Amino acid sequence: MAIEEPIEDKEEAVQQTAERYKVRIEKVNGWYGSKRAIRDVNLNVKEKTVTAFIGPSGCGKTTLLRCLNRMHEMTPGAHADGRVVVDGIDIYDKSIDPVIIRRRIGMVFQKPNPFPTMSIFDNVSAGLRLNGMNNKTIIREIVEESLRNAALWDEVKNDLDNPGMSLSGGQQQRLCIARALAMQPEVLLMDEPTSSLDPIGSSKIEELVRVLKDNVTIIIVTHNMQQAARVSDFTAFMYLGDLIEYGSTNQIFMNPEKELTERYISGKFG
Repeated sequence: MAIEEPIEDKEEAVQQTAERYKVRIEKVNGWYGSKRAIRDVNLNVKEKTVTAFIGPSGCGKTTLLRCLNRMHEMTPGAHADGRVVVDGIDIYDKSIDPVIIRRRIGMVFQKPNPFPTMSIFDNVSAGLRLNGMNNKTIIREIVEESLRNAALWDEVKNDLDNPGMSLSGGQQQRLCIARALAMQPEVLLMDEPTSSLDPIGSSKIEELVRVLKDNVTIIIVTHNMQQAARVSDFTAFMYLGDLIEYGSTNQIFMNPEKELTERYISGKFG
């Protein structure tokens, strides 16, 4: 005969189950004026994992990504509705400051975008200073730690006063990752971070993603299905604004449930 669990234990179990998800996306729609670019997207992202968004161009991957830290609404005429819940907090709640959200949820863009007039050091420390930190010792420690975490420290430690733009493309992208990490984000969004890099630079970014997930939850948009298979734990396939299928990367690539997913994975369109 089964022993009934106390009510308190049941409630705790439900809470623990919910807490396993770092990000919960609930019926999210992304709009450009009157045009709906993504429709009623629902998915849960586990903490300290890598989730890849894949799909053909124009399917809504980047729009969804930008909805996850409220950058989408910075585009003139664009807005989103639905709920994005991070650690139990709906980031679209009217009481929430979007600026705070963008500190907690960092973003790395498709093309490396170091601040052109700033040194390597100042590129990494810019966000800290902007947010009022002026302790030089702490800033130096965070800059070094961020560059180490971005696997760039050994390459630039003697050149921190050099312009950020003096670095190679792959180094610039890792500098941008270090800049995001300096803010100690809980979630890191990456929008096709290797699309402008050569194979060596791409490989370093992929290796970095695998290391970073030990400390931060990563969501990456990629057109490269092989890259998604290499770096992600979970994969979401999108098509024409709809989330078609979401599951473990092995399942999506080896045994997709939807015919449309199988056709895309096998290269029949896209």
